Amino acid sequence: MKLKLLSAWAGLLAVTTLAGFGPALSARAEGAPAPAGFTALFNGTDLTGWRGGDTFDHRKLLSMPTAEREAQIAKWTGTMKEHWHAEKGVLVNDGQGAYATTEKDYGDFELLLEYVTVAKADSGIYLRGCPQVQIWDYTEQAKFNLGADKGSGGLWNNSPGAPGKDPLVLADKPFGEWNQVRLIMVGTRVSVWLNSKLVVDHAIMENYYDRKKPIPAKGPIQLQTHGGEIKWRNVFLREITGDEANRILGSHATAGFASVFNGKDFTGWAGPTSEYEVIDGAMLCQPKKGGTIYTVAEYSDFVARLEFKLPPGGNNGLAIRFPGKGDAAYGGMCESQVLDDNYEQATGQKIDARQAHGSAYGMIAAERGYQRPIGQWNFEEVTVKGSRIKVELNGTVILDGDLSTVTEFMAGSAHPGKDLKSGHFGFAGHNDPVAFRNVTIKPL
Repeated sequence: MKLKLLSAWAGLLAVTTLAGFGPALSARAEGAPAPAGFTALFNGTDLTGWRGGDTFDHRKLLSMPTAEREAQIAKWTGTMKEHWHAEKGVLVNDGQGAYATTEKDYGDFELLLEYVTVAKADSGIYLRGCPQVQIWDYTEQAKFNLGADKGSGGLWNNSPGAPGKDPLVLADKPFGEWNQVRLIMVGTRVSVWLNSKLVVDHAIMENYYDRKKPIPAKGPIQLQTHGGEIKWRNVFLREITGDEANRILGSHATAGFASVFNGKDFTGWAGPTSEYEVIDGAMLCQPKKGGTIYTVAEYSDFVARLEFKLPPGGNNGLAIRFPGKGDAAYGGMCESQVLDDNYEQATGQKIDARQAHGSAYGMIAAERGYQRPIGQWNFEEVTVKGSRIKVELNGTVILDGDLSTVTEFMAGSAHPGKDLKSGHFGFAGHNDPVAFRNVTIKPL
């Protein structure tokens, strides 16, 4: 599927498809108006909309008591204002002080900006408060061992060897020239273009503060200070909707995927299909009905992609390596839970952490807080390889676990099917009208 994205420099709209995803960027005049669909984060005249910040876990900041949090922000903002100022449409930092940090938090977005810096400078762009898209001197030999010779634009705080840590190409301009950055962030997946060259391609950005957890679903944009003067201009942001984010996620690495649901009927499916219905290209369980329906085909190792939409309190599940009979959660390798993240509020019923959305039901708990609001479509990718299962929801990995290591089960109930090597893929019913569409599978 092709997606047209708005991205503009020099006052023009550059329209591309996700296959190329790389519009030509050209420098804009200082103080140029925001491109269509974008908002100017820097107004060109003062620091309105910005506060101070630091390398500080945004989750920790939000968890502080209100008075403590406000005092911390005020302290950062005081030092930020001592070292940042606006000058003829340019945001200038002398290399010191707290980071320029947006007062607003952002989820999925497209960011455009330009910067110019000096020799031996070291800076970066923090995304949702996490470090960082790297900016540094690509000629500084003393930092070649750290990767400076590879250039700017990489996700420098990713683990060594991880996708995105080093830029794909050297794209920096000589000192004294403005560099143009285009950045798209969907979930924790980041793509970066530096001076029209793709330097990071849909890579997962790791959580610097706790690599066992994904980065927050929302957080601020931060412009880092790191000892050398840096100037910024034309800082524009466009928030990305859920539907657009789903198209972006579904457009990458599509080779090998084949549709297993035609959007019209249940051809290729078995089980109690009469208890499901197809509406507007989506299959959903009929209210008060629904056993496990499953593909006629069986799979061993595979990747499944799909979109789902939940009603309030909605409950279903992905049947993984289902044997064709019995309870998918126990008789199959597992049931990857599909559940309203606000299930407890919607129903008044408390759940075990291993029942939350994305969890390997009753065995391994998933991270919560990454679903879209009720009524919107979510994009999910599930990878099953050997005894491991990984669940990526809306671009964020919420579970990555090995079922062979599980020894403690919810309510002490064993899962005799968890070691199955192959089986069917399906949906576990549970009586609620949870909708699924665009279901594709790639055997591994």
